[in-house]
Amino acid sequence: MPAKKQRLPLAPFERIIKDAGGKRVSKTAMKEFAIVIEEIADDIARDAVKFAKHAGRKTVVGDDIRLAKK
Repeated sequence: MPAKKQRLPLAPFERIIKDAGGKRVSKTAMKEFAIVIEEIADDIARDAVKFAKHAGRKTVVGDDIRLAKK
């Protein structure tokens, strides 16, 4: 399977890891974390779109995101 293209910058992922207590963060750790979070975000977004369509809306709203997260 080819590597996924990263869509988000790495700096925010480094900050999240450091805010969680990491003293130093390798570039590979940031990249892996970004990939994992993007996969989770893709799943949530896909489900939120389904909820919006089911409700007869074209607009995804915050409640759709919260429901998809569950």
